[in-house]
Amino acid sequence: QVQLEESGGGLVQAGGSLRLSCAASGRAYSDYVMGWFRQAPGNEREFVAGISWAGASMYANSVKGRFTISRDSAKNTVYLEMTNLRPDDTAVYYCAADSTATVIVRMSAKFYDYWGQGSQVTVSA
Repeated sequence: QVQLEESGGGLVQAGGSLRLSCAASGRAYSDYVMGWFRQAPGNEREFVAGISWAGASMYANSVKGRFTISRDSAKNTVYLEMTNLRPDDTAVYYCAADSTATVIVRMSAKFYDYWGQGSQVTVSA
């Protein structure tokens, strides 16, 4: 079992920055691919970024160059650094773990079997 807890969301003006954290507990967390997803009202949950156990990362086109995912295995924490935020980044952001993958970052939410409770990010114009 893996437990995930997000923190760091909030309200920010367009052009601002936020950093989300995802604290993980449970066995074998450090071996799993970790991902960040987001869901805006009326929309499906979408992939934002993912990172393998070795640190290889993948990003959605909409956030490339603005968001950075990283992981600190010593602290059992995954981060999502978000810069140059836009109003269309407004969503609930979820941290997720793919326990069946260690190297390949998969973009579909169906592959992720552990989820955090979500953290609201609101970007005002």
